[in-house]
Amino acid sequence: MKNVTITLDEEVARWARIWAARHEMSVSRIVGDLLKKMMLEEEGYEAAKNQFMARQAVPLKKKGRYPRREELYDRSLLR
Repeated sequence: MKNVTITLDEEVARWARIWAARHEMSVSRIVGDLLKKMMLEEEGYEAAKNQFMARQAVPLKKKGRYPRREELYDRSLLR
């Protein structure tokens, strides 16, 4: 375990102490759990992104060609 000093607004510190007491935890434990949760979420996101990026690209259409941008946004058809 590593000790870290943090600075909180008085109102936030008061709320954190009350919340911690209600949940039979320390403020230190709250901060540690929160940071661990954030770390795991970020690692999970990175792993999912890397897994997705490692996949081979798959064409959306089996045959034919994709329409050109000009064809998709031809406004003369709407006039």
